Amino acid sequence: MSFGNILMTQTRKSFFAVAVIAAMVSCFVSCTETIDSSSRYVFKDITIADYLQKHEQYSEYVRLLTQVPVSRISETTLIQLLSARGNYTVFAPTNDAIQLYLDTLWRKGIITEPSWDGFHSERARDSIEKVVVYNSILDGGDNTQVYTYDFPIQQDGEISLPNMYDRRLSVHLSDDSLDLYLINNEPMDVRNHDIPAINGVIHIMNGVVAPSNNTLGHWMFDNIDQGREGFHVASMLALAVGLRDTLDMYQDQVYEDMYLRGDIKVNTTEYELEGHNFHTPEHRYYGFTYFAETDSFWTAEIGKPALEITIEDVVAYLDAKGIYPEAARNTDYEDEGNLLNQFVTYHLLPERLPTNHLVYHWSEYGYNRNMKQLGSALSEFYTTMGKRRLLKIYESKESNGVFLNRFPVLNNGRDGDYHELSCAPENEGIFIGSPNLEGENNVRNAMVYPIDKLLVYDDRTRDNLQRNRIRFLVSSMLPEFMNNNIRMCEIQQTKYLDVWIPSTNEYNYLENVIISDDTRFYYWPGTHAGWRNFESDEFTIRGIQDVTFTLPPVPRRGTYEIRYAIQNGGDKRGMVQFYWGKDLEKLAPMGIPLDLRLSGQYLRTARGTFPSTETGWEQDSDDDDYNAEVDKRMRNKGFMKGAAQQATKDNTTEKARDQETTTRRIIVRQTMDPDETYYLRFKTVMDDPTRFLYMDYLEYVAKEVYDNPETPEDIW
Repeated sequence: MSFGNILMTQTRKSFFAVAVIAAMVSCFVSCTETIDSSSRYVFKDITIADYLQKHEQYSEYVRLLTQVPVSRISETTLIQLLSARGNYTVFAPTNDAIQLYLDTLWRKGIITEPSWDGFHSERARDSIEKVVVYNSILDGGDNTQVYTYDFPIQQDGEISLPNMYDRRLSVHLSDDSLDLYLINNEPMDVRNHDIPAINGVIHIMNGVVAPSNNTLGHWMFDNIDQGREGFHVASMLALAVGLRDTLDMYQDQVYEDMYLRGDIKVNTTEYELEGHNFHTPEHRYYGFTYFAETDSFWTAEIGKPALEITIEDVVAYLDAKGIYPEAARNTDYEDEGNLLNQFVTYHLLPERLPTNHLVYHWSEYGYNRNMKQLGSALSEFYTTMGKRRLLKIYESKESNGVFLNRFPVLNNGRDGDYHELSCAPENEGIFIGSPNLEGENNVRNAMVYPIDKLLVYDDRTRDNLQRNRIRFLVSSMLPEFMNNNIRMCEIQQTKYLDVWIPSTNEYNYLENVIISDDTRFYYWPGTHAGWRNFESDEFTIRGIQDVTFTLPPVPRRGTYEIRYAIQNGGDKRGMVQFYWGKDLEKLAPMGIPLDLRLSGQYLRTARGTFPSTETGWEQDSDDDDYNAEVDKRMRNKGFMKGAAQQATKDNTTEKARDQETTTRRIIVRQTMDPDETYYLRFKTVMDDPTRFLYMDYLEYVAKEVYDNPETPEDIW
């Protein structure tokens, strides 16, 4: 997006002030335009419902609002809701837009004529009426911020606040006009949007916002059944390895029912800090991301039209290229040891990642949070489906987009900035294309991204991963955090700001975590705060803590350090014993308990703050040789300074490395194998349940990196 487009987006934040001035001017100057300007600039006590009812061109939408209830357990209608106090965003379709939608349903054979009389039953008509209105309304609750004045600037990024169908809508900036947005590829009226009312904002739509309810598995089946090109081959391969049922998963109905019945405790203030009231998630959704070679790729590589390519063609192609040489060459495609299975599952993640969440930017060095301007290079690491392997998602200012498994040369000297210097062709990775979100392609439980190169977990990728530090946020290890709008959620409502995950025995909400009954597993997305955490978010695990995480895989067999990052500026931290291993019943303790109250220079306790020299931390000087010696002394004690890549304040170049409150601890140094699953357990050694376990990010660092005599590990 151009700077002008970004500036336009930022300007929307001050729209109300401009709107008032414009309205006052309009009292003295006649308007010759034919646009609907009679109430565009609202500065009197007029509600969204008032505005819509005042204009005939929205009469059909108003009729639906008067008929559809707020929920299945409420008799209140949506027109009553939009007449009341609140903070609503409404994507209101015109009468013409609704008629176009009915025309589409008629052409698809869903209704017998292009009108509301064309439905086979009253129940079917009621269902479609709810589709039209529930998808058009975002309820901001008590939050005074109206979200859609500040659309995401990433193309096809998603608005954080879900609509009343609990769908997050995507935003696309049209190439036709700098002032035209497409909401789930439906056009917003270029002349009538950003209309403020006392209870929210209205955007007039020239199309009905009605995203598809297709699941990824259903979409793939339709691609094959209807001979639809684009991802025909990719769909065929995924279904061949037996993923249809898995990719059809959308909602954990057991959790839904337990939550509605009250079997899941919905909130708590136990062990609260500064008045926080923690809430359990309302839903437990499943989600997926598929990085898929396009049909045009397969046609060029195999030499046949996409619709004529068979599974055997692809398997023969992969075999000829020597892909996954240790995998079985047989037709048992559903076996994880099979060649095709390993190929397909490396393209799939068990979390749904929209474009603005492929790489989560927040506090990396040099990043401008207000203007969304990139700073130092940033990577995310995820564990793929099937055979567990690492997939790197990378973005930098110099890369001009987001890439898979890109390994550039970075300016990582002590006086560098961690930007790209160069990238060899063999290490440039695979560019992630823009998703097609039109019509049936707008899959409910997944994102499908086109790629134009063969994605494989080959020796070069694994070697590069091992030669680089692997830094991953704890929240990135938990697919449920991405699928349920928990990780770094920007919605400023209590239920999103203070999240509580129930214990494992109450309900196994997190597949990769075991939470004891006496543990209170709390999470702060941190996007509302000025904390010095790496990507704003923070786990604050309290009670008599005993929690075990499933770790991501390592790329190759070797000796690795596992490092634990901590920011300690307060006196609420506790002391924990770490356990590590591959047998959940026999995890071995790693050294002595770690005192998380200890920062670089102080021990912060409930009794007071005391100077400490235990870590050996010293502020960097102008003498790099001396700084390196300090780093070495700290490592000998099991400590490291914070990462230089982490900026500790918004829009500044202040580095975590320069702050004594931010350190890293070397908690494990062991041989690890990529085919094994390892666990990390944290258990408190204090009886005080108000002391808590802080978690931000972890690191894997191979011996070839941390003990390299020729190229010492960088400070970033």
